[in-house]
Amino acid sequence: MPRGGASVTHIPAEELAASDPVLGRIARMLRPYRTKIALVGVAVVTAAVLTSVVPFLTKAVFDKALFPPSGGPDLGLLGWLVAAMCAIPVVTALIGIGQNWLTSTIGNSAMADLRGDLFAHLQKMELAFFTATKTGAIQSRLANDVAGVRTVLTDTATTILQNTVTVTAAFVSMVLLSWQLTILTLVVMPLFVWIQLQVGRRRQRLAKRTQESLSEMTAITEEALSVSGILLSKVFNRGDAEVERYREANRQQTRLQVEQAMTGRAFFATVQTFFAITPALIYLVAGSMLTGSLGGASLTAGTLVAFTTLQARLQMPLIQLMRVTLDVQTSLALFRRIFEYLDLEPAITEKPGAVALTGSSLRGRIEFRDVSFVYPEPRELTGSSHRDRFGDSGVRIDRGDVEATEWALHDLSFTVEPGQLAAIVGPSGSGKTTATYLVPRFYDTTRGAVLIDGHDVRDLTLSSVADAVGMVTQEPYLFHGTIRDNIAYARPGATAAEIEEAARGANIHDRIMSFEQGYETITGERGYRLSGGEKQRIAIARVLLMDPRVLILDEATSALDNETERLVQQALERASDGRTTIAIAHRLSTIHNADVIFGMQDGRIVESGTHHELLEAGGLYARLYVEQFSQTTPPEPPADGRRADVRV
Repeated sequence: MPRGGASVTHIPAEELAASDPVLGRIARMLRPYRTKIALVGVAVVTAAVLTSVVPFLTKAVFDKALFPPSGGPDLGLLGWLVAAMCAIPVVTALIGIGQNWLTSTIGNSAMADLRGDLFAHLQKMELAFFTATKTGAIQSRLANDVAGVRTVLTDTATTILQNTVTVTAAFVSMVLLSWQLTILTLVVMPLFVWIQLQVGRRRQRLAKRTQESLSEMTAITEEALSVSGILLSKVFNRGDAEVERYREANRQQTRLQVEQAMTGRAFFATVQTFFAITPALIYLVAGSMLTGSLGGASLTAGTLVAFTTLQARLQMPLIQLMRVTLDVQTSLALFRRIFEYLDLEPAITEKPGAVALTGSSLRGRIEFRDVSFVYPEPRELTGSSHRDRFGDSGVRIDRGDVEATEWALHDLSFTVEPGQLAAIVGPSGSGKTTATYLVPRFYDTTRGAVLIDGHDVRDLTLSSVADAVGMVTQEPYLFHGTIRDNIAYARPGATAAEIEEAARGANIHDRIMSFEQGYETITGERGYRLSGGEKQRIAIARVLLMDPRVLILDEATSALDNETERLVQQALERASDGRTTIAIAHRLSTIHNADVIFGMQDGRIVESGTHHELLEAGGLYARLYVEQFSQTTPPEPPADGRRADVRV
C-alpha cells in the first residue's frame, strides 16, 4: 500500500469493464479446452450440413421419384432417397449425443475452474476486505453468480454455433431454390435484429439487479440462520422481524425474476407470428410466379415443398439464436460481477525476492519501529449490496495524510526480545489488538515498519510469517467438524500421537476423552456444542501443534470463570514457554511477572517497564491497577522472581 500523500482515485465501472473485454476473458478461460471445442465445431458443422441436405432430397422425391417428367414413379430411386432421408436423422442424433457430452464436459470444467479461481483469489484478499463485505454477498458471487453462467459455458456457445451454421446453410439453400421467395422470408430481419438489441440491453440491466437482490437474500440467510444469528434473534425476540426482512427481499427478487422473464416475450411472439404466416404468403407469391407475373417459370412443386420445409426449419434455429443472444447479454452482467472480484488486487502481497524465515535461524525478536497505522477505507464493488455505503465505483486507496483522529496507532517504537513475555495493557479502543495484527501482516503499516529478527515483515514470504506467528484470540473459531480435525487444522499431516500431545499440553485431553466419541466428537458450527473454556483450550492445542516461534495472546481468558481460567492459564503457560509472547492483558493480576509491560492509550505507548516499575511511576498502569483491585487484594508475584503463569 502506498505510504505518502493521501489520495482516493475513483475508477468508473465502465472503465473497469472496458479495460479488459468480458468476451475476450471468457475466450481465454476456455482456451485449455480448445481441442474439445474444435471437435464440437466439427460435429455442429457436420450435423448442420446433413440437415440441410434433407430439403434437396425432398425436392428430388417429388420432382424425380414420384412425379418424374418421363412418366410414372421411379420406385428404385424413391427407395434410395427414402433410405437417405431416414439415415440422416440417425447419424445427426449420434453426433448430437457426442456433442452434448463434449459441451457438458467443457462447460462444467470451465465453471469449476472459474469457481476455484475465485475462491483461491478471495483467500488472498486482506482481512480488511472481509471486515467490509458481507459473508453472504461473497457466497452469492461464488454460488449464485457462477451458477448463473452455467448455461453460457455448457450450452450457449454450442447453440450459437449450431444455429448460426444451420441458419446460414438454410439461407444458402433457400437462395439456390428461389431467391425471390428468400427475399420475402427475410425482408423484416433487420427490424428484428434492432429490436433484439434493445431487449438485450434491458435484460442485461435486469440481470444485474436480480443478482444484487439475490446476493442480499443470501446475506440475510447467512446472517439470520447461522447459530449466532438464530441465538441473537431469539434473545431479542426478533424472529418475526427477520422473517419479514427476508420476505421483503424475496418479494423484490420475485418481481425482478418476473420482469426479467417477461422482457422480450412480445418480441418473440411477433417473430413467431411472422414465421407462422410466412408459408401462406409464400403460397400466394408462388401462385403469382407460376402465372409468370413474377418470373417463376422454373418453380416446381418439389421446389415449393423443399422451400417451405427449409423455411420451417429456419424458424426454430433463428428464434433460438435470438434467444441465446439475449441470454449471452444477460450472462455478461454476471461475468462482470465475477471478474470484479477477480480484478481486486490484494492489499497484502508478497514482493519479488521475499526472504523466507527458516526454523533454524528464527529467534523471534519483534520490533516496532516508528509504526503508525490508519485502517484502510472499505473496498467495495460496483453493484454490490453495499453500494449505498461505499459508492458505485471501484476505489484505489492511499491513506497517507489523514486527520489525526483517524489514526489507530501513533509512532509506536518498542522491542520484544526472543523468549520474552511482553504484556500490552490499556483501555478498550487504545489500539492493543490493532498493534498485534501488524505482526502477522493481517494489515500493513501506514508508516514505519514491523520487524521479525531484523527483517521488515513486508520483505518476508507470507507463508514463513504465517508459520512463525501463532495467535490465540478471545473468541476462538472452530469449524463444524471433529475435535481432531479442528486441532489438526494447524498441521494436517500431524499424527494421532502429536494431536494428543498438543491436547495434553492444552489441558483438554482428559475432557475430550470424557466425550463418548472422544476426538471424533463433532464440535458443531463455530464450536457451539462446547463450552467457552473447551473451545479456548482446543484453540490452544491447535497453536501448540503449529509450534510457532512467536505467540500472540489476545485477552484469551477474559470471558472465563475462575476454574476454567485456571486450566486455560496453565495451558497458556505451556504454550508460551520458550517462545516470544505478546499478551494483551485484561486482568492485570495475570501479568505481574511479565518481562516488560507496555501501557497503551489512544494508539500510543505511554509507558513501559516491569510491574513494580510501573506501579511506582503512578501512570496509566498504576491507575488501571487501582481501579481493578480497589475492592480486592491483588496477588503478589513469586518471591523467587520466576515467571508467573501467563494469564491474559
